[in-house]
Amino acid sequence: MLGVLALVGPAMSNQLRVFLLTLSVVDDFLAVTIIGVVYSDEVRVGPLALAGACLVVLWLLGRTREWRSGPYVVAVVVLWGATVQAGVHPSLAGMLAGLLVPAAATERTAVLHAKSLFRDYWQSPDAGAARTVRLGLARSISVNQRLHEALRAPVSLVVVPVFALANAGIDLRGDALGAAFGSVVLWGVVAGLVVGKLVGICLGTWAALRMRLGGLPDGVGPGSVVGGAALSGIGFTVSLLIVDLAFDDEAAAQAATVGVLVAMVASSLVGWAAFRVARVRFGETSADLPVTLTPPVDVGRDHVHGNPEAPFTVVEYLDFQCPFCARATGTWADLRDHFGDRIRYVVRHLPLEDVHPQAFVAALAAEAAHRQGRFWEMHDVLFANQARLELEDLRGYAAELGLDLERFDADLADPELAERVRSDAESGGAGGARGTPTFFLNGVRHRGPHDARTLVAALEASTPDVSARRRS
Repeated sequence: MLGVLALVGPAMSNQLRVFLLTLSVVDDFLAVTIIGVVYSDEVRVGPLALAGACLVVLWLLGRTREWRSGPYVVAVVVLWGATVQAGVHPSLAGMLAGLLVPAAATERTAVLHAKSLFRDYWQSPDAGAARTVRLGLARSISVNQRLHEALRAPVSLVVVPVFALANAGIDLRGDALGAAFGSVVLWGVVAGLVVGKLVGICLGTWAALRMRLGGLPDGVGPGSVVGGAALSGIGFTVSLLIVDLAFDDEAAAQAATVGVLVAMVASSLVGWAAFRVARVRFGETSADLPVTLTPPVDVGRDHVHGNPEAPFTVVEYLDFQCPFCARATGTWADLRDHFGDRIRYVVRHLPLEDVHPQAFVAALAAEAAHRQGRFWEMHDVLFANQARLELEDLRGYAAELGLDLERFDADLADPELAERVRSDAESGGAGGARGTPTFFLNGVRHRGPHDARTLVAALEASTPDVSARRRS
């Protein structure tokens, strides 16, 4: 589906891709549940009880925040064997295990701990220190993420291709193909995948919007939803699995398998037509967030660090309460060390008030300090004291920097400063920034890791935006 989307969909379709992947995951969960319930017979109580105990063990491991992957792997292997012996389809065990193995965002404290361990190894490199670093790095990433990374290659390169080869073989000798097209099973499968998926997803999305249960992803229009719904009729792995389980008659199974492949072609054509109509009639040329910095850098307004006339520009949208912003990671210092006077660093505000309640007032404090020529000093102090950003704390930092407190208090209450911060946030939204930190490299939003090495490589591979620098 994603491959066809890349061929027939909008040139930029990341947001639509996330929408379709979410639908696919839920669809597969439902399909696997049906497989486990409907296609399981002669269930044996003993192994089923063992499988249930394994699920409890997985739940307890997650609740106790066990970070080592070994206990999870053992529990999952026993769970799989127990479900096979119980007569329950093992795909159900895989789905439940995937839901119970904990996944969580990486915490800043864990990253800092791993950094301190690496410092120990740097100062005294030996096998024991190396093992401690390795364990510290593993502990900073959730078990689910580590297993996902470890299994991605063997699943993509071995498991799925072997499954496809084992289940998609069709004997087309003689009149087999004609018999398949004459079977009601083939047309039933085609109707279910091509028409059923298209109508079901479109009506479900429309109903969710009408009932205000959610909204379309930013940048995704109704025409793209129709095109994506059509492409969702491309069935393969789960569809072939159900064919293998549902039909005992060889001719019916072969007709159903041909139906899955015919639906793949038909869904691709319907999706292509839907995207074409959406592009020509409704102007939906993209299904992604914007990527262009809007407005461009203005050295008279923006906070610029480094050479104002530098050919390379890094703009960071930050939140002073965000633990992953550039000051905490040292990204800017590394970029400056690498590029020297050839780079300039610009910061704009994107306070995520729903997550970080003191972020907005901290941004106001930085702007108030700017009016007294001390923006970057306040910038550094705020990031060094992220846990203490209440109003009295901010006044204390202003006093430490030698600012005029009376003027500082007046500026904090000035509506113009609040409008300045909101204007920065709006410009971030216009450029596709939805979280912090978000980087724009030479006027284009950077996607992917934002470590210094990655940013250096991206900058060196890009062309400096000379025209934008001249405008600024």
